[in-house]
Amino acid sequence: MIAVDSNILIDFIGNDPGAADAADLALRRALASGPVVACEVVLAEVVTGLGNGSAVMDALEELGVDFSPLELRSAVRAGEMQRRYLERRRAAAAGPEARRVVADFLVGAHALLQCHGLITRDAGFYRDYFKGLKLFVPQA
Repeated sequence: MIAVDSNILIDFIGNDPGAADAADLALRRALASGPVVACEVVLAEVVTGLGNGSAVMDALEELGVDFSPLELRSAVRAGEMQRRYLERRRAAAAGPEARRVVADFLVGAHALLQCHGLITRDAGFYRDYFKGLKLFVPQA
């Protein structure tokens, strides 16, 4: 089971001219090897980005992307990783404001603890905070 990040689904469903083809290829490759899933955080972000909830649900169903809810352990890991992130920012005198929101950490923890990898364009962040998470990065 491979998780998908919201940026990939927004590229694909939103038919982004610069990224939709790469997202399509990455999704189809993953689907050919097994289930692809999105957690509730990803679904909420995709609906926020694209606007029409029923159209998003229809697109995911047509594509074959399933729903996989976050487990308690994933939520706990996400909180631990966001705390580490904030501590690193403070130590670097980067200011207390968070540039990364908890949603990013929830997606990463879900993929790490409940899935076998993550399809994303945001590889640098996930490599830094979720060591051992297998990443699938679409190539344009």
